[in-house]
Amino acid sequence: MLTRVLLSGFVAVTLFAQSQAPASQPPATQPPQEPPPIKVQVNEVIVPITVTDDKGRFVSDLDQKDFQIMDEGKEQRIEFFTRERNQPVVVGFLIDMSNASRLHWKNYKDAAVELVQNLIPGDNPKFSGYLISYANDAELAVNTTTDPEPMVQKLEKLKPSGGSALYDAIYMACTSRKLIEGEPIQPRRVLVIIGDGHDNASKKTLDQALEIAQRNLITIYGVSTTAWGFDNLDAKNLTRLAEETGGRVEYPLEGVYSDVSGYLSQPSDEGNYALKVGTGAYTSQLANGMYRAIEAVAGEITTQYIIRYIPDEVDAKHPFRNIVVRVNLANVKVRARKGYYPNAP
Repeated sequence: MLTRVLLSGFVAVTLFAQSQAPASQPPATQPPQEPPPIKVQVNEVIVPITVTDDKGRFVSDLDQKDFQIMDEGKEQRIEFFTRERNQPVVVGFLIDMSNASRLHWKNYKDAAVELVQNLIPGDNPKFSGYLISYANDAELAVNTTTDPEPMVQKLEKLKPSGGSALYDAIYMACTSRKLIEGEPIQPRRVLVIIGDGHDNASKKTLDQALEIAQRNLITIYGVSTTAWGFDNLDAKNLTRLAEETGGRVEYPLEGVYSDVSGYLSQPSDEGNYALKVGTGAYTSQLANGMYRAIEAVAGEITTQYIIRYIPDEVDAKHPFRNIVVRVNLANVKVRARKGYYPNAP
């Protein structure tokens, strides 16, 4: 039997073990012995990096000499560096199907379709993706594929209802889908969450979801569905998931209502979620905000530096090792994952 084992950390090591069935049944008093688990330490760390200037524009012309990487405070030697655009990537699209998405679902659905078609063009095997919807439960709606059509068709049929199991959806993305050969080195792994960060139905916790994402070398991006004027206490959870894995959150709806006179002062049956205007201005603003966010996320995923290094030492004192990436350039923002787990759990 051929068994693929994905080990934790910043490099995924694929091991193959083959065992032969015994020629005869063992005695009843001697049950078959399972082989001992294999424990492997990380020997290479992979770090995708995004660099932007003070206006949020990508800085895409840096060289290896411009980067410095620290592992537990100690500078490391960079073994591999690339700034090639459109690097192979496998993208998980996590779509919030809870009741919170019902009112503006058409806009969220259209934005998700746009994102799928942008990142999974269908004519290039380097790019693949899968779709997970989450409400009361997480569901693998479309398994890993290079064809965007199954995901587009599924999105058209989805209907929001119920609670929100975001953390279970992240866990599912890391454990219950078909893998692409070469992950996570080529292609890289990315999750894009279209939702508000709220979770009230998961069996897993935020910390468990974050840990398994870090162990599986996943970068998380968020497209927030929280509108301007609404206090979302769970926004910090979406931000934490993104920032600690090297991604970020876009907030496309925050400015939709900002210029509307009397907004939130006139109660309505919808709870002031929508503007009662006949011109379509609100709908246009909402759609434009979502598409700008989609464009920004798609651009960042395909415009990253990749650094790989072998740590000088890995010891049991640091079950989670912290990473700091620095760029020898003023007035830039550097985004990279905060660290990695060097050993299997």
